Amino acid sequence: MSVSGKAFDKNLLVRILNFVKPYRKLFYSSILLTILLAVLSPLRPLITQYLLDNCLNYDKRIVLFNLTMLMIAILILQSVIQFIHSWCTNLLGQHVIKDLRILLFQKLIHFRLTYFDKTPVGTAITRSVSDMETIADIFSEGLIVIIGDLLQLIVIIGVMFYTDWKVTLVCLSTIPVLAFATTVFKNKIKATFGDVRNQVAALNTFVQEHLTGMRIVQMFNREETELEKFKIINRLHRDANIKSVWYYSIFFPVVEILSAVSIALLVWWGSGEVISEKITFGMLVSFIMYINMLFRPIRELADKFNTLQMGMVSAERIFKLLDEKESTKNEGTITKQKIEGSIEFKDVWFAYNNQNHNNENPDWILKGLSFKVNAGECVALVGATGAGKSTIINIINRFYEISKGEILIDGININDYELEFLRSKVAVVLQDVFLFSDTIANNITLFNPSITEAHIKHAVKAVGSDSFIDELPGHLNYQVMERGQALSMGQRQLIAFIRAYVYNPDLLILDEATSSVDSTTEELISNATNVITKNRTSIIIAHRLSTIQDADKIFVIEQGRIIESGSHAELLANNSHYKTLFEIQFMQENQ
Repeated sequence: MSVSGKAFDKNLLVRILNFVKPYRKLFYSSILLTILLAVLSPLRPLITQYLLDNCLNYDKRIVLFNLTMLMIAILILQSVIQFIHSWCTNLLGQHVIKDLRILLFQKLIHFRLTYFDKTPVGTAITRSVSDMETIADIFSEGLIVIIGDLLQLIVIIGVMFYTDWKVTLVCLSTIPVLAFATTVFKNKIKATFGDVRNQVAALNTFVQEHLTGMRIVQMFNREETELEKFKIINRLHRDANIKSVWYYSIFFPVVEILSAVSIALLVWWGSGEVISEKITFGMLVSFIMYINMLFRPIRELADKFNTLQMGMVSAERIFKLLDEKESTKNEGTITKQKIEGSIEFKDVWFAYNNQNHNNENPDWILKGLSFKVNAGECVALVGATGAGKSTIINIINRFYEISKGEILIDGININDYELEFLRSKVAVVLQDVFLFSDTIANNITLFNPSITEAHIKHAVKAVGSDSFIDELPGHLNYQVMERGQALSMGQRQLIAFIRAYVYNPDLLILDEATSSVDSTTEELISNATNVITKNRTSIIIAHRLSTIQDADKIFVIEQGRIIESGSHAELLANNSHYKTLFEIQFMQENQ
């Protein structure tokens, strides 16, 4: 689906209106109120005409008073209906985007990681927030309002022609010029809005990146340089908005001038008709009122069509995202009480650029990888950066799909397991621990109601993290700030260990869990590792070979293949690649 920008794309409009079905009463109420407003619109000019033509004498003072009260009543009624109409359309729009946003987020959280690898985070945020609000405008300021304005125009013009077709033609003589001006304005403002959206995106991207990377900006004294860049982007954003303001500042006065010209022509021509008694004075005044009522919706129609068009563009983007085939296939049905923990890779091939299996020249990360981990074993993966160690984690959890081969857990292909069940049995402690801006307790439980505070405290003590948590203000209720910035890297690692412990997985994977920490914290993490790996299948990925000496088996990986395997003692006893790596690290750590 391409972004066409059509104001009325029938198929797209039908998809949007499908989300209205649960709120039919609101939708039909809005349409009914729209019709009522259109029907009421010509009543005040008609009553005014009757008053001026028939009631300007003493004998008709009671009729005059009653009709004046009727006009006031109609005006109040119109105001009340307009209020309810605006409330209904806005409420309808908010209900629709609430449902759409939930559907979109539900889609996003089930996407494979390949989508997020190739798509900027800002794009998904824009679709979920800004584009959603624009869709709400389709109902509050676009489609229904346009229908109401068009219906009002039809009713008023119909009444005008019914009253006197000659006077009506005089009143409408400037409409062709107005139609041309409206078309030009609509096209110009459409292009300008596109530029404004692009500049908003550029501004948001720049601010987001620089706020996130503020430490680097200040560390390298780039404040003034980055400020100058921001000034340029901000100026372009200002210029784009000024351009849109410029078109509005021209178009609206043009409409007012044409409205005034229509009234002037009516007064000039109509005065003679009144004098010659071909039309009444009341009719002349009522037609002046009709002109004002005609030009107001015409002036706003161009703006409303733009609102509708922007909403349709946003809807097209959102539906394009909803139609993405990026979700992990969840065709497996197998669940069981416990996974014993044996893992086997059989001739596994994997490439990140081959997730759709249609790349003729994939960049293979894993190349026919085969190995077996027995239930309850602790296995370590060793190798240079880019050898494929972390990739193994991603494909065991089915964050990515393998291209060829087979992965078995307890002798069953991982694709045959129900996806949620599979991931609930595997816990991962990553090198770069992500913590939400919340309390320590909530970062441990991830709002799982089955994990009690007593369970958390037991895990904290078992992992050996009670000393540092007890020193924090609020203890488990301590706010860790965004991405856990209030804690050290080692403390964040320990919280990740506690999180893994409370979820009690059958399979545990530790990815560089002891890298970039001091010796004291490394000892705490090593003790935590011993606690949570006990009696469960564990895979440890580490650059520090000193931390994996107790592993049951060590696999040395190079360029996506296993080149050596054995225990720490067995590999050192041989003149192996592992022995060379160990000796180099030993010398570096003792310098």
